[in-house]
Amino acid sequence: MTRQLRSILPLILIALTTFTGCHPTQPFYFHEDGDLSHYLDHATATEEPDYSQPYLEDVEYAEAPMTISNPEFREMWDLKLEEVVSIALQNSKVVRNLGGVTPFGFADALVGRTASASTIYDTALVESDPNNGVEAALSAFDAQVQSTGTQGNGDFLQSTNRPQPFGGFPGFPNVLDQEAGGLRTSLSKRSATGNTWTLSNQTDTRRGNSVTATADGSFWTTSFEARVNQPLLRGRGAMINRIPTMIARINTDVSLATFEASIRNVVLDIENTYWDLHSAYRNLETAKIGRDSAQATWNNVYEKLKGGIESSQAEAQSREQYFFFRAQLETALRDLYNVENRLRYLMGIAATDGRLIRPSDEPTAARINHDWRMIHTEALLRSAELRQQKWVIERRELELVAAKNLLLPQFDLGAAYRLVGVGDELINANRNGINFPDTGSTAFDELTEGNFQEFSFLFNFQMPVGYRRELAGVRNAQLSLVREKSRLEDMELNTSHLLSTAVRNLDFNYRSAQTHFNRWKASQAEVDSVRVLYERGKSTLDLVLDAQRRRSQAQIDYYRALSEYNKSIAEVHFRKGSLLEYNNIHLAEGPWANKAYWDALEHARERDASYYLNYGYTRPGVISQGPVAQGPVSQYIGDMPVEGSAERGGTGELVPTPEPTPAERPAPGDDAPQQPGPITTRPEGPMLNAPRRADTQRGSTDVANRMGNAFEWGSLGLETAPKSDGNALRQASFTEPLRK
Repeated sequence: MTRQLRSILPLILIALTTFTGCHPTQPFYFHEDGDLSHYLDHATATEEPDYSQPYLEDVEYAEAPMTISNPEFREMWDLKLEEVVSIALQNSKVVRNLGGVTPFGFADALVGRTASASTIYDTALVESDPNNGVEAALSAFDAQVQSTGTQGNGDFLQSTNRPQPFGGFPGFPNVLDQEAGGLRTSLSKRSATGNTWTLSNQTDTRRGNSVTATADGSFWTTSFEARVNQPLLRGRGAMINRIPTMIARINTDVSLATFEASIRNVVLDIENTYWDLHSAYRNLETAKIGRDSAQATWNNVYEKLKGGIESSQAEAQSREQYFFFRAQLETALRDLYNVENRLRYLMGIAATDGRLIRPSDEPTAARINHDWRMIHTEALLRSAELRQQKWVIERRELELVAAKNLLLPQFDLGAAYRLVGVGDELINANRNGINFPDTGSTAFDELTEGNFQEFSFLFNFQMPVGYRRELAGVRNAQLSLVREKSRLEDMELNTSHLLSTAVRNLDFNYRSAQTHFNRWKASQAEVDSVRVLYERGKSTLDLVLDAQRRRSQAQIDYYRALSEYNKSIAEVHFRKGSLLEYNNIHLAEGPWANKAYWDALEHARERDASYYLNYGYTRPGVISQGPVAQGPVSQYIGDMPVEGSAERGGTGELVPTPEPTPAERPAPGDDAPQQPGPITTRPEGPMLNAPRRADTQRGSTDVANRMGNAFEWGSLGLETAPKSDGNALRQASFTEPLRK
């Protein structure tokens, strides 16, 4: 290569590298056919699970929602409140509730809301938890059968073939050739007092050229052993050993209280929504009356305008009034659809099925009075949240007992008794009377003769110096117990405040309903009067329109206040813990399969035929006072319930009490207004059609007429509607007349 070429070659290589760059290449493979169907260019992707389940019929066949533009429905569905509650509970595998936010106003909380909701399976899941359930805790006392090899690391058979360094000595072979095997089978049972009983059998065999072998190079060893191990300090006694079982049972009771609270919450949501729907229908009727009245006024003014009696300004003012009430009518119709949809959600039925739910129960206008001390005590006794917190305190107390037990040293005593048999063979069909080490002996023959018996005693003592971990555990358990008691006190205080607010709202809403009713009656009289004056030319149009608006608002406010009053009645029962009873609902365990009852009877007979073992003072104390009473509270000590006698200074005298929520008739001379006669809510005379283009949106007008005509309310007097026979507390309501 010439010197000139050697000087140019590096420049050529540098230029090629600069202009072409570095290009990675794939390796070359033989037999490559180009089929890359298995190649994926991504690690993850949004995929559909391989799961298929038919939709609920209420979901699959849901119809298009009713709207103002599409308001048609096939029929009215008249439902009582008790029927609504019954349908909701039958369809509530997942206990639905509104929780202050309607389930139709958000998009990102669907999974979380449903995942955190209570279900009818929760208590059974807690009960059957394989780690923390009652059966899991009781499994610590189950008998355990174990079978394992005895040749180290659980080996059942072990073969040895290796040279020995001392094989040259007399009696020792140069190569150790041996097979050894064995099996240990045991049955152990832990009792409630903490001791452990064990029955076991161990059988070993060895065959080979070992010096320990018999003449034919093999022998068998078998033994039966009975062992007992009893802790004397730490872990001793039925109380400390049954704590995990009692805690597991408390967890079940906590889940039951949580389930009861969720059912109570959904019943309150249902009742509130039911009365909201009732109020929505009333608002729709009121808006329809206002629209019809404004339409009649507009027609009257329009005719006067054509006759030259009224000005165009008056006609425009009356027209605005008509469209104002029409907008109110459309808003009321939209609100009715929304409330009815919320009620359907709580009932667990289709959003739209061609029927429109209409409440058939009338809200009560009777005044409900409560004895404060009685309902206050009842709230502290029957609250599901307070009961749940008391169970938590019981659990903390048991945890404290368990922590204190760890302060004791570990001191165990035990004993074992063992029968041993050795022979050339393990067992023969016939006893030959030959004993080891003679040839032909059998291990089981030797064992049953009882020639070889062994005893052993167990002693185990262990104690940490300083008890740092144990003392910290006791202190932590004490602080946890004090914290839960403090929480209970705060929850009781909160319960008292909430009940006080509920009673205050109950009284306010009753008075508010009275006030708005009298306001409505006065506004109706004003409309009748000013309309006559206007027709005679003694009043202006703006006074007529203003009176009509105020009458409509007074009517709406009255029905809203009446609905809030009925919701306040339910709230008082909610706060004092009697809402389920108020709605005739009782919680009970569902039926089991017939096989379960058959097995339970067999276990009961088996238990009856056994012998009772009295564990003495170590028997666990009672942590439950029995089933929760789901009816009226009947026994008190002084002013407080029985459970608080020792702590709240009760007299110890049992005093019977009346029903927890009586409704008392007002005494004569009460300042409650007298009940007026029926009020004519519609303007007198025929309803004229709106002139010109007033019917441009006939959909809402027609459906409002249809629902208004179908929704007959009867007299507007405040008579209490009759309730179902199954609701005694509601029947206890008394009608209180309103004064003009």
